[in-house]
Amino acid sequence: MSDRYRFVGPLCDFAAMIFSAGQIDKCKTAMHDHIKPGDKVLFAGVGQGADVIAAAERGARVTVVDISRTRVDIFSQRISERQFLHPVRQIHMDIFKFEEYGNFDMVCINFFLNVFSRVVVLPLLEHLTRLAREDGYVAISDFAPPSGRPIAGIIQSAYWYVADLFLIIFANNALHPIYDYQDMLEGLGLTIEEVKYCRVLFDNRYYAILAKRH
Repeated sequence: MSDRYRFVGPLCDFAAMIFSAGQIDKCKTAMHDHIKPGDKVLFAGVGQGADVIAAAERGARVTVVDISRTRVDIFSQRISERQFLHPVRQIHMDIFKFEEYGNFDMVCINFFLNVFSRVVVLPLLEHLTRLAREDGYVAISDFAPPSGRPIAGIIQSAYWYVADLFLIIFANNALHPIYDYQDMLEGLGLTIEEVKYCRVLFDNRYYAILAKRH
């Protein structure tokens, strides 16, 4: 399995914290108030794992799937001495091969889809939404699309491409514009329930979306 974050993962995490002034971590947990004790919650990718831990601390039955063995191992060590109401289930697997369809109350996709090309991102999102149960939720946090204001839109696009270029250089990620996940989710038949924004440099740089599957 590919493990392109084996060496650059910690660097990317540190850079994200500085680049976003901590707003990425805030955005990742923006929809956690919809998680109830006992809910089955899936995280696509573990990253630093702070959002995963926050969900587990709310009493959720958490599953995390990540293709990076290194990421899973680091996260496992991080929670080794923590006690949760339900143990965190950790799976080392390509998320495309994870097929527990309709099994989760919420599927969390935090700064995960933006590493993929246009060709891959929509089929992957469709696959992930099918993992949520009927009337369950899909929560996405990521870079917010440019606003309709010309100058603000140019600044937001430039802000994104700086981050994308960093990931291209260090993690071999795909080059693409900011994705409009609200449009994608609605195109897949989900209903947008709530949108929250996180501001950096005097404007909305990131957003969290909560959508319901029917």
